[in-house]
Amino acid sequence: MISGIFFLNQKGEVLLNRFYRDGVTRQAAETFRNQVIVQKEAGRCPVVMFGNSTFMYIKSGTVFVVAVSQGNARVALVFQALSSLVNIIKSYCGPEMNDDTIRNNFVLIYELLDEVLDYGYPQNTTIDLLKMYITQQGEQAMGEQDSTPPQNITIQATGAISWRKEGIKYRKNELFIDVVEQCNLMVSNKGTVLRNDVSGHIQVKCYLTGMPECKFGLNDKLLLDNEARNSRNKARRAGAGIEIDDCSFHQCVKLGKFDQDRTVSFVPPDGEFQLMTYRITDSINLPFRVLPVVKELGRTRIEVNVKVKSMFTFKLFATSVLIKIPLPKNTAQVHVNAAAGKAKYESDQAAIMWRLRRFPGDTEYSLSGEVEVIAGVNDKAWSRPPITMDFQVPMFAASGLHVRFLKVFEKSNYQTVKWVRYITKAGTYQHRI
Repeated sequence: MISGIFFLNQKGEVLLNRFYRDGVTRQAAETFRNQVIVQKEAGRCPVVMFGNSTFMYIKSGTVFVVAVSQGNARVALVFQALSSLVNIIKSYCGPEMNDDTIRNNFVLIYELLDEVLDYGYPQNTTIDLLKMYITQQGEQAMGEQDSTPPQNITIQATGAISWRKEGIKYRKNELFIDVVEQCNLMVSNKGTVLRNDVSGHIQVKCYLTGMPECKFGLNDKLLLDNEARNSRNKARRAGAGIEIDDCSFHQCVKLGKFDQDRTVSFVPPDGEFQLMTYRITDSINLPFRVLPVVKELGRTRIEVNVKVKSMFTFKLFATSVLIKIPLPKNTAQVHVNAAAGKAKYESDQAAIMWRLRRFPGDTEYSLSGEVEVIAGVNDKAWSRPPITMDFQVPMFAASGLHVRFLKVFEKSNYQTVKWVRYITKAGTYQHRI
């Protein structure tokens, strides 16, 4: 993993360094200065290799934060650790990262480096937990210092639940779950689907008293098939549900429980956090279908006809719908007529921008237009970029994912108000013409 960390200014001078393993010396900083900063290579590639050393760096303000590793390092993990380290330093020393920030707070930063990394491996990057037992504040943040003495430091630092403090109280206990999905689609000019998948995440807002344990289940295919096999009456048909291709969880989720019965059990952090991300590629319910017909009539005229149909139920509606229909850059004049919404040609976008504030379900709208193009002697053929869409569909999940149940367990057995909301947004939603 990480053999050493350097903090350098824009001249390449070492402001602070910390070594975690043998094999790295201050000479590594000189190599980075000569090969990256002096050669003005900074910003081109955040990972560079010289000999057996790999340099991974980010820049915050006027300071380069450089991690040095010997051999093959896990680059994504290193960059995540560097980003977390910068956020931690800013939370202690203020939002600005410059030479004076490092020099005036080097004792504090050394203490943070020892807590965040152990033998080059990231250990503790939770700001709230670090502030419980590193109470010193940087010079720029002295006014924000909390005078409340830390309590139960040992329990919080070494316990299994480091992301949630004890003694949290709310007058009204509420739990909000938002299932947010981005639908990606690429269709060829012949109508063949080239790409169709959903990237989603589950966002949680937790306002619960005490140390509750939350549990919810999804309509996961593996879970439903197991229930169908174990059910005596065989009422549930095997094969129903969705197949989650890959997923990742917040550290509060009990992974063993998920592997065992496919339910998501967790003790939530207080406030808002991202519980889960997932990706689904099978049986996607497309929110919109686009039927474009774009004809080039000679060298100076183009005829455009576009039909857009909403594929979700009539009980729902989409909002903030934007359809971008590209045109050649040498377009002279456009006459466009839309059945609903507002459509106009915007020269800076080189496209017809069709906007609809509200698009009901199971509805079809059409747009037609005539385009006049200035013909040139050495004009290149029009590349015909794809039509793109942007939209939001509340209470609709393109993947078919559904929260089947949501339970909250707490020793005081209080009543909890629970909310589940779905929303589908456009990711890369394109149709070639």
